[in-house]
Formats: sequence, structure tokens, C-alpha cells
Amino acid sequence: MKNPSKFALVLVTAPDLKTARQLARAALEAKVIACANLVPAIESHYWWQNQIERGREVLLVLKTTRARVRALKALVLTLHPYETPEFVVLPIAGGSKAYLDWVAAAVG
Repeated sequence: MKNPSKFALVLVTAPDLKTARQLARAALEAKVIACANLVPAIESHYWWQNQIERGREVLLVLKTTRARVRALKALVLTLHPYETPEFVVLPIAGGSKAYLDWVAAAVG
């Protein structure tokens, strides 16, 4: 099995499902992710320009390797409509051999 520490989950929020689908598709076509889960209709509460804001968003949960995170970040920051898009990288502590092998093969 591949070393789990070589993998990452990346969280990105998008303003709507159309944008989330576009980001997921672009990342898949660029082979910087193996999979994207889109979680629609989340409600986000956050600070923006010294005010508390609230809005509906779509959460993207992206599966990749740590080696591809930099390229994924560049893609997201280039294509994302937000001035300051969320891009949070979470390390993987473990996983099934078959799944991690698949992620590694999918992103090259």
C-alpha cells in the first residue's frame, strides 16, 4: 500500500453547484484530483471585511496526493470566482490499500 501520508483531502467552498461542478471537472481533467465530492446547500457563517456574513455554498471534498496539491491550488485560485477562496489541505492518516492505490494511479 502507498504511504497514507502521501495523500490529502482538500476542502474548497464554491458559491453554487454550477461553479463547484466546473472546478471539479477542471481538476479532474488536469489530473490533479482522483475524485470530487460535492456537498450542496451548506450554510457558511464567516468574517468578511470586518462583518459577520452568512451565505449558501457548495463544499467540494477533493481527493489527491500531496505531490499534486500545489498544482490543484494553482488551478483553484485561477478559476475560482471568490476574491479569497477556501483552500484547506487535510493530511490522510490512513485508508484502504485499494482506494489509496486508485487515488495514486488516477492522478499519475
